[in-house]
Amino acid sequence: MPWFVWLFAAAALGVVEFFTLTLVLGLMAGAALVAAVVAGVGIGLLGQLVAFGVALAAGVLVIRPAALRQMARAPLVREGSDALIGQRAEVTQEVTASRGLIRLSGEEWSARALDETLVIPVGALVDVMEIEGATAVVHPRDLLP
Repeated sequence: MPWFVWLFAAAALGVVEFFTLTLVLGLMAGAALVAAVVAGVGIGLLGQLVAFGVALAAGVLVIRPAALRQMARAPLVREGSDALIGQRAEVTQEVTASRGLIRLSGEEWSARALDETLVIPVGALVDVMEIEGATAVVHPRDLLP
């Protein structure tokens, strides 16, 4: 029952891949499944090893690079507070290193200055650099290069 051994190897490799997320062990599990099918058809050990090697090489040379490229891409759509980063806002109450208010996307947000030495006056335009909880960290537009 060589197909059962390949099937067991595929399951074991799949479980290990689940915990390590290396992509290689998952490809090895897939190649072991191919070898299990070849063994189930009745082809000998040499054919099983060749099928395993070809499937693994195809996975490593074709599937893995495509998967790594896909994982490296930035998300196409920013949601929630991440979508506010980089937006322009207007100061409605003086912004210092510890407190202030801005109008951002039609809403009042608490804000603080990115540079602790800055005091940003009412009416100034600022860029949202990051969001920390419910507070926007801002920097004045006229001080940007």
